[in-house]
Amino acid sequence: MSKIFNIKKFLKWRLKHISHHHFIMILSVFVGLAAGLIAVVIKNSVHFIQNLLTYNFVEEYENYLYFIYPTVGILFTVLIVKFVIRQRVGHGIPSVLFSIAKTRGQIKPHNIFSSIITSSFTVGFGGSVGLEGPTVATSAAVGSNIGRFFHLNYKQIILLLGAASAGAMASIFKAPITAVIFAIEVIMIDLTLTSIIPLIIASITASLTSLLFLGFDVIYKFEIKDHFSLSNVPYYILLGVISGLIAVYFTKTYISINNKFDFIKSIWARLAIGGTILGLLIFFFPSLYGEGFESINSALSGYNDYLFNNSIFYDYSENIYMIFLLFALIIIFKVVATATTFGAGGIGGIFAPSLFLGSNLGLFFATFVNHFGFSKIPATNFALVGMAGLISGNLHAPLTAVFLIAEITGGYELFIPLMIVSLISYLTVKIFSNHSVYTFQLAKRGELMTHNPDQNILNMMSVKSLAETDFTPIQVEENLGSLVKIISESNRNTYPVIDSDGQLLGLVLLDDIRTLIFKPEIYETTFIADLMTITENIVDTKESMQEVADKFHKTGSYNMPIVENGVYIGFISRANLFSSYRRKLKYFSED
Repeated sequence: MSKIFNIKKFLKWRLKHISHHHFIMILSVFVGLAAGLIAVVIKNSVHFIQNLLTYNFVEEYENYLYFIYPTVGILFTVLIVKFVIRQRVGHGIPSVLFSIAKTRGQIKPHNIFSSIITSSFTVGFGGSVGLEGPTVATSAAVGSNIGRFFHLNYKQIILLLGAASAGAMASIFKAPITAVIFAIEVIMIDLTLTSIIPLIIASITASLTSLLFLGFDVIYKFEIKDHFSLSNVPYYILLGVISGLIAVYFTKTYISINNKFDFIKSIWARLAIGGTILGLLIFFFPSLYGEGFESINSALSGYNDYLFNNSIFYDYSENIYMIFLLFALIIIFKVVATATTFGAGGIGGIFAPSLFLGSNLGLFFATFVNHFGFSKIPATNFALVGMAGLISGNLHAPLTAVFLIAEITGGYELFIPLMIVSLISYLTVKIFSNHSVYTFQLAKRGELMTHNPDQNILNMMSVKSLAETDFTPIQVEENLGSLVKIISESNRNTYPVIDSDGQLLGLVLLDDIRTLIFKPEIYETTFIADLMTITENIVDTKESMQEVADKFHKTGSYNMPIVENGVYIGFISRANLFSSYRRKLKYFSED
């Protein structure tokens, strides 16, 4: 009791002495510090496991352990989720976007540690995913629970989520500028100029924490040997188009594979199938193992040796056509490996797979052009900008892509080609899909927050929460006499007609039967089935509020019945919907 009293006492003191804006800035320091420490813990855990498992591998020989390791890692992950955490562990950034849209920014406390543990086992044992998503999810969970502890309102909690996400990106990539852009472009929170300050504070704090523990080395080592040349612009444009098409392939393949795994109800069957597929892929193509950190750095140096190391294809490392073939297969199967890792039960992110794909695509593209004598283009530069192309295409975030690649590699001199490839890739992807791999499923379910405030507020509302249940239903086999009794006790002028299972069959409108209720002689011989009208203006509980609002606009209705699997639930009214909308708008706008 004394602890609760002290918290309340502090909150009262805080309200009197510290403004909301200043308090959020203070909390942003702690959120940034937490994000930095989370990145350090996750990265060191994964690298420790990987070094432990692969320290004595000989590069020129295949290693059958590649077939076993990923399944073991995902098995540990599944066991921890099922028997220790006993709650669903969301997939990184989509789970953060979902919490913003549907749970008022509230993320369950277990997410503060669950993603750290599960992603460490998944990636450490070779799961073909990254650590950025879990770092963002874990940091966001910290921000959310700090906000709840201090009883912050919705907008303040969302701002802390944005600060936490920015801190996570800043710490894991040592890229504070990109982190702020990422929070605005990908997390999709609308900010005023003053509310950007907490994002900057969290990014700086997280970056300093990461630098303190991980050092000042650039994550992806890149040295500009060839400066930007105008003659290469057509090739950068072409690479942008190809990057966009690969991003489309990534999104569609990722979603398709995960949908197939969703049909498999047994977690053990998913593990067995996914683990087998992943093990085979990594055995034949060892560069698909884990984050692919070393492979990316090799590509940025212009080397393709990682395609053959620990591989059954090692003896063909000098054959240019085998190099082309392996590049193509690596690009095709990296997406399959990433999606299968998730489908089998692994936890991770898609940032690292996007960087891996981009560097491989860029190096493949340059190697192909140079070999066939179309031109002489710098392979390392194209490997670099290819990374930007895939990040832009997969995330639908061209600004994040440009600044991220420039910051993490030091390739600032290549801003123009980075911008060209990122923009072209983004425009190419948008031809085929309006949503990224992060947002596709959320948008499909109407759970996605965007930069459109009207749509965001509608997404925060649910059909069931607005159901009005004082419309008295009547059974279809009843007669007019029974209906007159209901009318005498009701304040409504619409009566839903249902069958014995509660299925909605139609409506009886008071205006349609007004003259009949004064004829008692027909009460027993006139049945509801003859009086009801069929309506197509029905709302299902699965529909989004945007769809419901559109129905009211198109039909001009004032009330529409709500059903769930055909069963009558209640009615939703135009007045109630827009009244709730105005209340949400006021709450969402509060500082």
